[in-house]
Amino acid sequence: MQKKNRITMKDVALRAGVSQSTVSFVLNGLEDMRISRDTRKRVMSAVEELGYRPRGAGRPPKAAGQGVIGLIMDEIATSPFASISIEGAQEEAWKHNILLEVVMTGGDAAYEAAVLKKWAGDNAIGVIYGSILTRALAPPDGLARHRAVLLNCYDPDGQFGSIVPAERRGGEVATAALIAEGHKRIAFISGEPWMEASDQRMEGYERALRAAGIPVDPSLIVEGNFLPSGGRLATHKLMSQDRRPDAIFCANDLMAVGCYEALKELGERPGETVAVMGYDDQEIAQHLSPPLSTVLLPHREMGQWCVDSLIATSTAPSVVERMECPLVLRDSHVLGGVSAAQ
Repeated sequence: MQKKNRITMKDVALRAGVSQSTVSFVLNGLEDMRISRDTRKRVMSAVEELGYRPRGAGRPPKAAGQGVIGLIMDEIATSPFASISIEGAQEEAWKHNILLEVVMTGGDAAYEAAVLKKWAGDNAIGVIYGSILTRALAPPDGLARHRAVLLNCYDPDGQFGSIVPAERRGGEVATAALIAEGHKRIAFISGEPWMEASDQRMEGYERALRAAGIPVDPSLIVEGNFLPSGGRLATHKLMSQDRRPDAIFCANDLMAVGCYEALKELGERPGETVAVMGYDDQEIAQHLSPPLSTVLLPHREMGQWCVDSLIATSTAPSVVERMECPLVLRDSHVLGGVSAAQ
């Protein structure tokens, strides 16, 4: 679950006004990177002010080679979330003196089989098999040689345990937060309909409306594409209606960027004349004006869960766990910057 009070590298980056990658390079002492002395000073000042301690700080050095967990991903470069899951798994493994070996396969079945065979020969502690998209899949046959868990995907036959985000609940709590501010005409911009995450977020949206006694209005649901362009076009369509929405829930933060753009083109002010909610908590969310209220996808915690599940007991879990997606409330979901809940 999300740890509420732990200072993270993201907090340091926000305080210093730099990216998380810059913070990582500075803290790891990579002098060959072209980072100015002033930037390094700002990062270290933010670390001191916030009291940030990197994971593993204060623990004695460990000898390598005390065990290996393998992690297979179909893709890494197409999304920031894969690297966050990998980082979480690596941190958790290293706390237990275990190395994490990461392989990206591109879905190549022969390559997956070769990697799984190697890890079986290496007597790996276990294998994490991950997908960039939350989806059902058929695990490769070679995975049965290992204690294994699935990351951001699941096996309909129930052979392996898995961890996925609680997307329906995330959509529900996001919509409920808008309802709590007094919004009644709440629009939803979906992602591509073939994506499971998009469907589940919309189910959560509809569930929250029904729970509040607000009818689901099909005219307020517009298909997007998980990109800024889709958010912009969908917002123009919504705002052209005779009865415009007073809040727009975008199924991801990138579409919320396009939503902001469209609203400003129309002379509206996000968070003042029209409320906006995103989903994902990508880094850009905190830099929008106003900062975007959104829902956090717990990919770091999912990576940690996978490692913990493989080393905690002699038998890997065999159920689908759905991890909470916490609300991250900033300024965009209220009108005029004042919450009705205050």
